[in-house]
Amino acid sequence: MQYTEIMVRYGELSTKGKNRKDFIGRLNGNVAKALREYENTISIHPKRDRMHILLNGAPYEPIAKILSKIFGIQTFSPTIRIGKGIEEVKQTALELMQATYKEGMTYKVNTRRSDHDYEYDTNQMNLLIGDYLTEEIPNIKAQMKQPDLILRIEVRADAVYLSNQLIKGAGGLPVGSAGLGVMMLSGGIDSPVASYLAMKRGVEIEMVHFFSPPYTTKKALQKAQELTGKLANFSGKINFIAVPFAEIQEEIKRSVPEGYLMTIQRRFMLKLTDIIRERRGALAIFNGEAVGQVASQTLESMVAINEVTTTPIIRPVATMDKNEIIRIAEDIDTFNLSVMPFEDCCTIFAPPRPKTRPNLEKALQYEQKLDVDGMIERALAGIEVTPIYPEQKFINDEVSALDGLL
Repeated sequence: MQYTEIMVRYGELSTKGKNRKDFIGRLNGNVAKALREYENTISIHPKRDRMHILLNGAPYEPIAKILSKIFGIQTFSPTIRIGKGIEEVKQTALELMQATYKEGMTYKVNTRRSDHDYEYDTNQMNLLIGDYLTEEIPNIKAQMKQPDLILRIEVRADAVYLSNQLIKGAGGLPVGSAGLGVMMLSGGIDSPVASYLAMKRGVEIEMVHFFSPPYTTKKALQKAQELTGKLANFSGKINFIAVPFAEIQEEIKRSVPEGYLMTIQRRFMLKLTDIIRERRGALAIFNGEAVGQVASQTLESMVAINEVTTTPIIRPVATMDKNEIIRIAEDIDTFNLSVMPFEDCCTIFAPPRPKTRPNLEKALQYEQKLDVDGMIERALAGIEVTPIYPEQKFINDEVSALDGLL
């Protein structure tokens, strides 16, 4: 079926009152960014009640796949725009139903009419088109309550619009409508899920990833970048900030008792992330911590680590259990990447017996013996910022498979 446009219906935007225009503008920008591959063909027209994406011959299926991941869209429908002659409406309705109807399905016709000068009112249109479809399609059955297909006909001043599919979108708020945050992205399962949940609430995120060559391989960095590419499906683009961390980890391992290695490392990570946040103009720090999951995520550890900043730290998966997090990771297609065997810097330098209830005063004493300012300054000097786009690839599949066997 050759559709002429996609009709997009907004989600929570309908509750945003005076800010509605700003939210719609943000969604328009996100859709345009996500569909940049088709920018020379399609045209996007955001209206107060819905958005119209004119296809102009562009293929519907791949565009629909992209739209289904954009936050701020409640539902959308592939639509056909035709003239207002009743014979054309009948014939197009028949072709549309034949393309989607399967034996045994029920249907109904639902007409809306903003052009009140049109020769048929809504009830007349429902009966006229319904009778025609019943005559032309063998065994089709009309049903007013909970039919399998609803043929929607909208009669406007310029044309008639027909659709019979209502496809669920991602919901939530347009990415960027809630401001900018930075995400502490590891290569594990939790932080990509936390990123997804942050974006669903309208937060634009930039990834901060710590890597420690030569202790961590290039593949570990590429894995984090490729995870970012998966998450960029929901926003169109994400900036990836790589922070060198080997010198800091080496010095901490030399100078700090084993039980406090993880606590001091995390404090440095949070210090660096907060400085990066300030430089990037972000408002909050996000991470993938789940309460009690590992030693650094007990409440006592959080107190000792969070002491380095007054910036809000938001943990979208804080109260989820691992199975809940894994289910979301599978749904958003990050799980298989997250479990690839490329260890990140936290894993490489993890002590065998970390303190689960570190004492803040002791942590401060150990930290004061280190060249904190110098190490942070050198790490910041080595950061690299890379824009990453949806499904962008970084890992060589053949090499990564071999590495998994070694």
